[in-house]
Amino acid sequence: MSHKSPLDIFGDLFIDLHLYQIYPDGKLISDAEPKRPAEEILAAYKELETKDKAHLKEFFDTHFTVHKAKDTITLDTEGVTPNEHIKRLWPMLSRDPDQAKVASSKIPLPFPYVVPGGRFNEIYYWDSYFTMLGLALQEEWHLVESMVRNFDHLIRSYGHIPNGNRSYFMSRSQPPFYSLMVELLASHNGDTIWQEFTPSLLAEYNFWTEGADDLTSGRSYKHSVRLPDGVLQRYYDDKTHPREEMYHDDVELSAISSQPSESLYAHLRAACESGWDFSARWCDDPENLGSIKAGNFIPVDLNCLLYKLEKVLSSAYAIIGNQEESKTFLSKSHKRATLIQKYCWNTTLGTFTDYRIDSESPTETITAASFFPLFMNIASKAQAKNVCEWAKKELWGPGGLLTTNINSGQQWDAPNGWAPLQWVACKGLLNYKLTNSALELANNWTLCNEKVYRNHGKFVEKYNVLDMDQEAGGGEYPVQDGFGWSNGVYIALKDVLEKTKHI
Repeated sequence: MSHKSPLDIFGDLFIDLHLYQIYPDGKLISDAEPKRPAEEILAAYKELETKDKAHLKEFFDTHFTVHKAKDTITLDTEGVTPNEHIKRLWPMLSRDPDQAKVASSKIPLPFPYVVPGGRFNEIYYWDSYFTMLGLALQEEWHLVESMVRNFDHLIRSYGHIPNGNRSYFMSRSQPPFYSLMVELLASHNGDTIWQEFTPSLLAEYNFWTEGADDLTSGRSYKHSVRLPDGVLQRYYDDKTHPREEMYHDDVELSAISSQPSESLYAHLRAACESGWDFSARWCDDPENLGSIKAGNFIPVDLNCLLYKLEKVLSSAYAIIGNQEESKTFLSKSHKRATLIQKYCWNTTLGTFTDYRIDSESPTETITAASFFPLFMNIASKAQAKNVCEWAKKELWGPGGLLTTNINSGQQWDAPNGWAPLQWVACKGLLNYKLTNSALELANNWTLCNEKVYRNHGKFVEKYNVLDMDQEAGGGEYPVQDGFGWSNGVYIALKDVLEKTKHI
């Protein structure tokens, strides 16, 4: 099954609409739905005599329906607790099963789902796990299950879970949290679900590791990179043209970047697959997004998530009675853990970092991704203590954990903190009984959320964890309201704090 993207369908019309910036946010153009068959619209465009911004805007509004983003969700919050507010938000962020529409970029999903909010009016892969944490604790299990089933549908239909259910996202995925989603659902529905979802977990694994067995040393294929003693994975997108949802921005960046355009676009897309779009983490020059080299990194977080997928597949095969496959995946997980220790432990710094393929060395950038080996129980006790100490020195803010300690102007850098990384860090610290630090972090983050909620009546996509009176900034669009993963992690961390009171 395949879906043509807006660029594939509308060609020069699509490019002109973006390059003339008829809307400040290019995503509105890519998400618009045609009112007439594409061939009729293209024929009309051929006849358009004047192609300037005003005429293009008029043409677009005549032939397409635009679904404008809701920048804010207005609810009366007087006397309403954050938990109650979030409970009221779920119906507003929920979407019914999609109806297929010709030439729309939306890939229809068969079950209800929750969107992040704001300009993000489709399901997103890694967002959904953190959203599910809150849904589960607020007994919205029907939505947890329907979202897992939607991802199962996407894997069965396309061989992987795309970044989101848009045709222009099909060439990339996002951090592979599907195994954790199925594990969460199993905690409620029981082990019977493994028979149903193990084939999709295996397909997910095959997507990320495609070609790994055939690589010779120093070579890469798609996500897989052959190192002298094994294979680890990277973020990767095989498209080398501007992102369709941010076409103008990418073309504009290419004009000032010293990188060849195709290389730049590939690295931008790889960073989008990482979910960290964008961050100094991926750049040769922290102040220059045009120096991005995301495809040249072996990211510690990605490989920890694939370790988890191998562990979950081992457990799933054991449960459904295939002991041979269970042993195979257990062995794979042990091998990956050894490689993560070898290539992602920075002995100079004494913490986990990414590994640069081109320089054959760990990076020197301190990021919140260093907590993933703790989250997955790969670190030693001494390493976990070191990671915590580094974080306290470089990433600890009064409102939570910084993403990096670099203030680059990108949204996945200082002074911003993001909900998923708070959860990963908190759980990682708890895994190693660094309880006081875990609870301090959970407390800082939830108090930051509560302060913004008290002042503005909303939960937002990201937070300024250094100055809680200031809005988070940076990136390609304004701070979005809603917001799925912030809601979910707030509920989950409050639950951690509440339960710890009684220990």
